[in-house]
Amino acid sequence: MAEVTKSNLYDIEPGILPKDACVVIVRTEWNAKFVDQLEKGCRKTLDKLNVTNIKTVTVPGAFEIPFAVKRYWDTKKYQDDKPCAFIALGCVIRGDTPHFDYVCKAVTDGVVQLNLILPVPVIFGVLTVDDKDQAKERLGGKHGHNDRVGVDCGASRDRAPGHRPGRFD
Repeated sequence: MAEVTKSNLYDIEPGILPKDACVVIVRTEWNAKFVDQLEKGCRKTLDKLNVTNIKTVTVPGAFEIPFAVKRYWDTKKYQDDKPCAFIALGCVIRGDTPHFDYVCKAVTDGVVQLNLILPVPVIFGVLTVDDKDQAKERLGGKHGHNDRVGVDCGASRDRAPGHRPGRFD
């Protein structure tokens, strides 16, 4: 696994999102112990970016994330508080059956499709790990996320191919 400390992802300038940006976190109930930590780090980073309009949608598991994002967008896309970005948070831990593979593929493919059809980014913050120890490592060990999940939100929005300032605002 690559060393996170050598990544230039952390050099992204804040301030990309508009001051009144609405960011929707879609998170899972399943494996809440880990997802709570992901959300805490995400909110900490969004707070550093002065994003205060944060909504949270909770779904049972990762499989339901794409549906919740699409439904929320369809409900809010013509309203003043429409989202500037979505952040999908979850944790899928491998078990003894192929269920892990199906859930991981479904949530990954779903988020990819949403990024192709929605005019705002859907950031993938779903951990897909073999065991709880690996999840703990991803949250705070030497490969931890360092509270930077939210930075992807701004970076993806303005650096997405074809994005022009004001186009989707």
